[in-house]
Amino acid sequence: MLAASGGVVRRKRFDRLFVVLGMLVLIAALAVLLALFTDLVRQGAARLNPDFLTSFASRRPAQAGILAAWVGTSLIMLVTACVAVPVGVAAAIHLEEYAPKNWLTAIIEINVTNLAGVPSIIYGLLALGLFVYEFGLGQSILAAGLTLALLILPIVIVATREALRAVPRTIREAAYALGATRWEVTAHHVLPYSMGGVLTGMIIGLSRAIGETAPIITIGALSFIAFLPTPPFTGEFPFLSFAWLGDPFTAMPIQMFNWVSRPDPAFRVNAAAAGAILLGMTLLMNGLAIWLRHRLRKTFQW
Repeated sequence: MLAASGGVVRRKRFDRLFVVLGMLVLIAALAVLLALFTDLVRQGAARLNPDFLTSFASRRPAQAGILAAWVGTSLIMLVTACVAVPVGVAAAIHLEEYAPKNWLTAIIEINVTNLAGVPSIIYGLLALGLFVYEFGLGQSILAAGLTLALLILPIVIVATREALRAVPRTIREAAYALGATRWEVTAHHVLPYSMGGVLTGMIIGLSRAIGETAPIITIGALSFIAFLPTPPFTGEFPFLSFAWLGDPFTAMPIQMFNWVSRPDPAFRVNAAAAGAILLGMTLLMNGLAIWLRHRLRKTFQW
């Protein structure tokens, strides 16, 4: 009895030690992130103004801006989210709730997991051959969004499956006992309760996609562009235009790489300012998703 009690005390001590170590690692990671962000803001403070956000790229560093870059990044992220999230969630639901547990499903699961670790340049080469040449999408926003959607699709699928598995089996059994169909159980009970984990996968995937450079360079992103894509809204019915999907583009990482590669030190100030804004966009996007996840977890609790 005393030996068992001593073992429980020892395990509790290890648990507390693990919590302390985890907090120290978290604090260290946040400190590094804060230091990097502060350094970017300090270096690019001279260009962090409204003109920098509303000006096109220029050969003169004092007049150069990131208007085309941040608009292109925002539109690419919109296409990426609209493609990757529905497809990824649907695939995860099928694999977890509907697919039979056999050798074919096991092979699919292994391949999905392995795809999450494939280098991004491979997705760029795949997109170059498939979207740009085979489907004829060209060097467009749609091709870039589909490329990044493929890149983060395995991450969304894996995170969604883990969230679905975390829902207690008793919730499913209670719904079945009341006569619900499998789709009603999934749509009305399992998916709402797992939405916090689904949003976590979205956060991780989109955070990776927004900073990717290799795939969009491979499919032909422009490093210098002095115009905006076609506006998505028009003054005539149906008031929406999808012509912007076929327009050429640039993105924030491409613009930063272009400035850093130039010999003039003034362009490095622009790159630092753009990096701070890109990091701020990522934190804002993540903050919105975390807030939505918190609201959903308060709404659906078991």
